[in-house]
Amino acid sequence: MKVVIVCVSVSHGNTLRVARAMAPVLDARVVAPEEVDPAEAAAADLVGFGSGVFLGRLHPRLTDFVRALPAGRGRAFTFATSGFPGMPVAPFGGPLVRPLEGKGFEVVGNFSCRAHDTWGPLRLVGGIHARRPDADDLAAARAFARRLRDRG
Repeated sequence: MKVVIVCVSVSHGNTLRVARAMAPVLDARVVAPEEVDPAEAAAADLVGFGSGVFLGRLHPRLTDFVRALPAGRGRAFTFATSGFPGMPVAPFGGPLVRPLEGKGFEVVGNFSCRAHDTWGPLRLVGGIHARRPDADDLAAARAFARRLRDRG
């Protein structure tokens, strides 16, 4: 099974840590959007798309990459890191679901966890969740990846 994880991690490396926790479980390559041809990603059996959350949105480099994808045939998942909790009815990766489905992907899951956040006024106090993602978050990311892998 060919697996690619497309990740944008710009502030503290939070999202990259999550991607790197999932990668060995899925035997996946972790890449930035600029490091993979959209056609190669669309041809993979499973593709992960993840970024930090900025003012409630995923990074534009990731959303632009999804828009540039040709039609796919495989499965996809989303993941995100944020200083604030997501809402179960509106997960952070939710805005990618419709565009991915429109490209022919079956979206099979979404993962998110808390992460160190120093946006805006939070910087004045050193941010929030300075030790996140922690060992429990990374274990949850690996468990999520195992469920994806075991679904085949």
